[in-house]
Amino acid sequence: MVAFQFPPFALSSGVQRTLRFVQHLPECGWTPLVLTARARAYTAVSSDLVAEVPPDVTVVRACALDAARHLSIAGRYPGAFGRPDRWRSWAWFGVAAGMRLIRRFRPDVIWSTYPIATAHLIAHRLHRLSGVPLVADFRDPMAQEGYPADRRTREAFLQIERDLARHAARLVFVTPGARALYEDRYPEVPAGRFATIENGFDEAAFEAAERQLRPEPLHPGTFTLLHSGIVYPSERDPTALFRALGRMRADGRITPERLRIRFRAPVHDDIVRRSAVESKTSDLIEILPPIPYRDALEEMLRADGLLVMQGANCNEQIPAKLYEYLRARRPVLGLADPAGDTGKALSAAGVSTVATLEDSGAVERAIGDYLTRVRPEARPLPFDPRVAALSRRSRTRELASLLDAVRATSAAA
Repeated sequence: MVAFQFPPFALSSGVQRTLRFVQHLPECGWTPLVLTARARAYTAVSSDLVAEVPPDVTVVRACALDAARHLSIAGRYPGAFGRPDRWRSWAWFGVAAGMRLIRRFRPDVIWSTYPIATAHLIAHRLHRLSGVPLVADFRDPMAQEGYPADRRTREAFLQIERDLARHAARLVFVTPGARALYEDRYPEVPAGRFATIENGFDEAAFEAAERQLRPEPLHPGTFTLLHSGIVYPSERDPTALFRALGRMRADGRITPERLRIRFRAPVHDDIVRRSAVESKTSDLIEILPPIPYRDALEEMLRADGLLVMQGANCNEQIPAKLYEYLRARRPVLGLADPAGDTGKALSAAGVSTVATLEDSGAVERAIGDYLTRVRPEARPLPFDPRVAALSRRSRTRELASLLDAVRATSAAA
């Protein structure tokens, strides 16, 4: 399993996908071997998930240098060191480490996951050198319209995509929209080589969070709406949200005593803070730093409501955090295109308040409707059996079935 985001990596919930697969695959008859990067490659680390890596799992950490921090002079570095990403150097060491793993353990399948793109680059080279079948976990689309912005980097992404489309036994995506996008992009690939395995939530982590759950809400008497995770400048642009809040604050429909919005670990704090200042809503907003994963889940359980944002330019994507929101059983306010994958997932889960993130008028109406229907003292939402099927353990069973099929096909060849 070739994955850059693996404990102690921090900053993104994307680390959860590989970690939970590693935890649950042995239950399905598979023994994972992990090829990842050394911790110095990460811009932020946290030890809170390290103990959740099973002690009997082989984890090899190959040297990886961040071009922006380790290979730059006066903030500049050669472009070749940054394509397909800043950790291109990981491939130099990762392929060698991967081949040692292959010679020692003779694995049945190589699995690689994005982000980052270099993980796929390493896995493809290992596949070509060893002949071991490859499963490429794209998650979300890689190359998109205008992304990456740099033309040469986008071409590097496209080249990796073309190599995977040509050689991978399976191309895996986390949403129906992403899969459909690639089915259209690579019509020469047989339909049976595409698969969808969505993200999910970790039930054991939630049960642990519930055991430590404090009874009091985040702000007693004030409705607290929580956005947990990154606020991206484009993909989750909060501009329309703050315009709506500004109008509602100006005419007295919302006040600091009635509503508080907490942004936990938004990363782009400056965007949130500037938007709040411009809309004169700073007294409604909290911006707080990252906290350990289990504490973040407890915070979701204590919030009066949960806010999900996804721009229409990411209609083929679903924030991984959404699945945790649904498991938390708190009322969700969805700001996403109803026609996109996030909007559809919200509707399928019974979330009734969904408005397009970029439409401040629709957002304003949605907030008003949401606050009318939801009260701070409301109990957790009833258990929905549909949510149980979204667990990481269930997703791992899907992956194991896919790996079984790849192994069987390879053995018969």
